[in-house]
Amino acid sequence: MADAVLYEVADGLATITLNRPDAMNALNTETKCALRDSLQQAAADPAVRAVLLTATGRAFCVGQDLKEHIGALAADREHGTSAAMTTVAEHYNPIVSAIVQMPKPVVAGVNGVAAGAGAGFAFAADYRVVADTASFTTSFAGVALTADSGVSWTLPRLIGHSRASDLLLFPRTVSADEARELGIANRVVPAADLAAEAVAVARRLAGGPTVAYAAIKESLAYGAGASLDEALAKEDELQTRAARSEDHHIAVEAFVKKEKPKFSGR
Repeated sequence: MADAVLYEVADGLATITLNRPDAMNALNTETKCALRDSLQQAAADPAVRAVLLTATGRAFCVGQDLKEHIGALAADREHGTSAAMTTVAEHYNPIVSAIVQMPKPVVAGVNGVAAGAGAGFAFAADYRVVADTASFTTSFAGVALTADSGVSWTLPRLIGHSRASDLLLFPRTVSADEARELGIANRVVPAADLAAEAVAVARRLAGGPTVAYAAIKESLAYGAGASLDEALAKEDELQTRAARSEDHHIAVEAFVKKEKPKFSGR
């Protein structure tokens, strides 16, 4: 049996690939554990300076594997337990935390439909390169559930509270073009070009000033819920940190010499 998640590191880029194409990359327990562990490994590895999250087949990820979920619900009814939804705390929350909080940029290469938790993982990324044939749907209310996989936090930040409410209360298919208009997709490309374009974006970030990227991620997450004074204080703290980096000195020297900087990631 092929690995449910593929993991590869080359030239500072960790590529994490969901690999259940026959199941449209639905999230069974094996896949969720492997994805969580791969993301945490990438976050902790100093050799990794950027992450590309993508998938094989015609779907990015259709969310929870409902066949497995139905079995878990039946077991809960039989035994009077509530184990079926422990997956939120054990899998979805750590996955999204790893994407959002890792001090390096994460690119989602969305090759096809992203639904439910699959959409949530794409929303959590720092940059989304989307195939023109791909689509998004929240889908949670359609199966009588509320948002998980960080969607209540990420989606309003991407498109605003009102539009997020619309997509959660009335789940529907959002095309790639509409996703770009809403602010979900950063870049929409022909499906045939998706793999190459996503890799190019991720490699560019892997070769960039990693300390500065980490500060940008932290400042955006912090500033969304902070007062102006708090945001300014955080900018001061993070800018001081970035200014101490080796890459800042490399960039300044290269600017003076009118050369292209070669960042070290430190």
